[in-house]
Amino acid sequence: MADNPIILTASNLNLGYRKGKELNTIAENLDFELEKGKLTCLLGPNGVGKSTLIKTIMGQLPPLQGQIFLDAKPIQKYNLREISKKIAVVLTDKIRMGTLSVRQLVELGRIPHTSWLGKLAPEDQNQVDNAIKATNIQYLADRPLTELSDGQLQKVMIARALAQDGEILLLDEPTAHLDLVNRLEIMQLLKTIARNENKAILITTHDLEIAIETADEFWLMPCGSPLVTGLPEDLILQQNLDLLLPSHQLYFDRDAGKIKSKIEILKINIDGPASMKKWLEQALIKNNITKLPKDQSITLTENPFELIFKDGETETRFHQIKSLIDFFKRGNTTEKN
Repeated sequence: MADNPIILTASNLNLGYRKGKELNTIAENLDFELEKGKLTCLLGPNGVGKSTLIKTIMGQLPPLQGQIFLDAKPIQKYNLREISKKIAVVLTDKIRMGTLSVRQLVELGRIPHTSWLGKLAPEDQNQVDNAIKATNIQYLADRPLTELSDGQLQKVMIARALAQDGEILLLDEPTAHLDLVNRLEIMQLLKTIARNENKAILITTHDLEIAIETADEFWLMPCGSPLVTGLPEDLILQQNLDLLLPSHQLYFDRDAGKIKSKIEILKINIDGPASMKKWLEQALIKNNITKLPKDQSITLTENPFELIFKDGETETRFHQIKSLIDFFKRGNTTEKN
C-alpha cells in the first residue's frame, strides 16, 4: 500500500487562548491538509493568527474547537517527545551561539532520539551527515557559528531541523532578515528538501513574490475569513490573493505578478518595447505623474536609448528617465485649455 502523503489535517478548527473562563478567539473555521513532498506557504497579515496556528500544530496550544490530526491521530494524544520526533521547528528567535560549531548545532537535532547527555550512535551521526549534505553546508561543518552570515546560519538551522528527522518541518519567517539572493536560495533549498526528502514543509512568510515562484501550495489566512488553500497559480487566477490585502485600493495584478494600487492607472500614451515601457511606467507612477494631455505622448527607443516627449509637433529628447521626470516636475505637462 502506498504511503499516504497527507500527514496533517484539520477541520472546523478554532484557534486562540483561554484565560480562565474567557476565550480569546484568534481564527475560526480552518480546514487544511498538509502533504509530504510539498513546500506549503502560509500567508496573511500580521496579527491574523499565523503564529497561533504554528503553536497549535506544535502542540503548545490546544484548539478552542476542532482537532488537528497528525498521522490520523489527534495531536493532543501525543506527548511532547513524540511530537518532537514527528515535527521539527525553525523559529525566528536568535540562538545563543556560544562556542558551538556548525556540526555541533546540527547534532542537537538528534536530542529527541537520544537525550541531552546521550552519546550519538552511528545512526545519529548518519542523520547529521545527511542533513549537512542536504543543505549544502559541508564546507561550514567545522566553522564556529559566530563566523557565519545570516544566510549561512539559516541553512544551519534548517540542517538541525532535518537532523531531527521529523516528517514535518515548520519554519516561521525563515527569510525575514535575509537579502534577496539569500531569500530565494533558502526557498529553493526548502523546495528541494521537501521533494528529495519527502518532507511536509510549512513556512510562514510575507515574501509573496518569492513564495509564488517556489511554493507548491498556498494557505491564505485572511482577516475574519476561513483559510483558503490551493495551488498558487489557481489562487492567482481566481483572484484569491486579493483576500490578503487590507485595503480596497490594492489589488494583485496577474499580469505583473505583484500587488499594485488601483489609483496607479496611467493615462499617458507611451510607445515602445513592452520591457522598457514597464520601467518607465513604474517611475512615472512613483513620481505621481499619471496623466498627460491627449496631444502629448512619450516614445521609447532602444538603440540608442532615448525617451522622446512629443507635445503636438514639438519633440524633446532625453537619455534618462530622471531627466524626463525633472522636465515634467518643472511644469511642462500642464493641461491646455
